[in-house]
Amino acid sequence: MNLRLAAFAFILLFVLESCSSGKAALKQGDYYEAVLESVNRLRSKPDHKKATAVLLQSYQLAVDYIQATIQNGINSDDPRKWRNAVAGYQKINYMNDQIKTSLGAMKLITNPVTKYKELAEAKNKAAEESYQDGIQSMMRTTREDAKQAYFSFKEANSYEPGYREVVEMMTQAEFNATLRVAYEEINASRYNYGSIQPIINSMQRQFLSFRPQTQRDTVPPHQYLRVIFNNFRMDNQAQLTSRTENVQRDVKVGEKKLPDGKMQDVMETVKATITFYTKTKRATSNATINITDASNNAILMNNTVEGNSQWQHVWATFKGDSRALNSDQLNLTKRGDANPNDQNLYDQAINNLKNNVSNQLSNFYSRY
Repeated sequence: MNLRLAAFAFILLFVLESCSSGKAALKQGDYYEAVLESVNRLRSKPDHKKATAVLLQSYQLAVDYIQATIQNGINSDDPRKWRNAVAGYQKINYMNDQIKTSLGAMKLITNPVTKYKELAEAKNKAAEESYQDGIQSMMRTTREDAKQAYFSFKEANSYEPGYREVVEMMTQAEFNATLRVAYEEINASRYNYGSIQPIINSMQRQFLSFRPQTQRDTVPPHQYLRVIFNNFRMDNQAQLTSRTENVQRDVKVGEKKLPDGKMQDVMETVKATITFYTKTKRATSNATINITDASNNAILMNNTVEGNSQWQHVWATFKGDSRALNSDQLNLTKRGDANPNDQNLYDQAINNLKNNVSNQLSNFYSRY
């Protein structure tokens, strides 16, 4: 029964919120949103009174407001006026589609306005508008301008696929906007550290292209990237340190009866000497990242990157009364000596190095 009440309360809350959001949108002058909210409410409850009132008040206001905004834009010098017109006509048509899928709304708005013809005409002009924006951006020479040109041409193509030579212009703009990097990796050590290829693969994206320096290309690169694996070092043996600590605790060993008949704990001080041992072995690897500008050999990055790893083992021994030890100390005394796995140390150091190389490259190329 409680579950049914909770479900009913949730549905009631949803209904009330839907109604209130539609009324709120109407009061705030957002007639379009008020229409959509009320139509949606009438879809699930065709005779809903508040939604009926909101739709009757807001629909014509929404259509009039959108049409006036479109016309004002067309009459202005707004460089996006036809693209804005497309968005406006699409809103009017979307209201028509929503009303025709809502039984309650169809009874109220029997002949919703459509602007399919106007939309088609506006799309043609919006395509030209976007196309001209792309041309203007292409006339400038920066990569950012080329990016903007690409998106303008792409927008023009969305309004009218194949408009003029927009596909070819998109291709040219993308080419102009793409930073081409020729890379190489060099192993200057006797260790096999693997490859940075997965790092390079993860950075490939639109407007950023990486190719091996050995791969000949008719198009020269903008940058040269070189990653040099320099060395790997590991401690010859684990370093052992120790420290000794005297500990004591008062522990209960019995009870005695006092003259008044009450019982009193009998305590005894117990002592022990505990020795803590710490065994440590470290490994480190390093590489150099060098990025230069292909046009003038200017150094854009020349960083040394490290990858470190450490193995550590702690245990303890004691002399005296074990009752003097706390639980952590006692657990350490149950552990024995151990030795590191050199392969694990190597793998961790190399993985950390590659992660750090990846982070530095990702941060550097995030600006492009």
